[in-house]
Amino acid sequence: MNLTINNLSKTYSNGIKALQNISLEIPTGMFGLLGPNGAGKSTLMRTLSTLQEADSGSVFLGDIDVLKQKNELRQVLGYLPQQFGLYPKISAEVLLNHFAVLKGISNKSERQELVKALLQKTNLYEVRKQNLKGYSGGMKQRFGIAQALLNNPKLLIVDEPTAGLDPVERNRFYNVLSELGEQTVVILSTHIVDDVKELCTNMAIINQGQVCLKGNPIQIMEDLKGKVYKKTIEKPELNGYKQNYQVISEKLFLGKPTIHIVSDNDPGDGFIGVNTSLEDVYFSQIFSNTNLKSN
Repeated sequence: MNLTINNLSKTYSNGIKALQNISLEIPTGMFGLLGPNGAGKSTLMRTLSTLQEADSGSVFLGDIDVLKQKNELRQVLGYLPQQFGLYPKISAEVLLNHFAVLKGISNKSERQELVKALLQKTNLYEVRKQNLKGYSGGMKQRFGIAQALLNNPKLLIVDEPTAGLDPVERNRFYNVLSELGEQTVVILSTHIVDDVKELCTNMAIINQGQVCLKGNPIQIMEDLKGKVYKKTIEKPELNGYKQNYQVISEKLFLGKPTIHIVSDNDPGDGFIGVNTSLEDVYFSQIFSNTNLKSN
């Protein structure tokens, strides 16, 4: 089952064009949606999850018209928003059972088995009777995934799920999402490049409401191969390099900026060629899209 998005647009009352003719074909599996804060990712996620209306365009999940058949879509949708609230004085087991009732799972024994299975899947079964206020950030995120899976969704949307998690919790979360992607359309909306590199077979980069690039991460990196160079410079030189080169990123190394540039030819001038990373691709697209908007 594919999720097909055609020419989706949304402009807010303040004039901000959050989505501009977004078109994507998303198959079963993990799909990464990369973009900086304010790029339009959350607007797209809220629209796909029926929480807000689009101005124009169409979205289909198989035969379901997402924009018109909202109730039908919600029956097969799992959604983990960027921020969500939990009742701190209730255990995970009790709250997940309550959510299952709200989702229409009325048979008590069936509901108990489902809750048990999901707590095991998300590695929370051993702490199922612990109140949620004692959960770490990663445990709360895994509980969020558990509630999103109660209806065995065909479409699972997770918005910035690993922000603030330590490396151990992030890896646990990766494992859960990777398993889910085998049978479900999973959209991972994030600004963390490593999330997409680790998990996704398909991706898109979105900025200022538009799709800048889409495809397979490995192929996308291959297309930029041999065009990325780096150099460590002095801080006062940075503006001059930005004027003369396509500087896509800068990081401090021993107190000095190390810049990455994109160039079709060897720029010389002390630059060294580097292996292309997905981060380089991401920054190059954000740089190009921002420049086009400003010109």
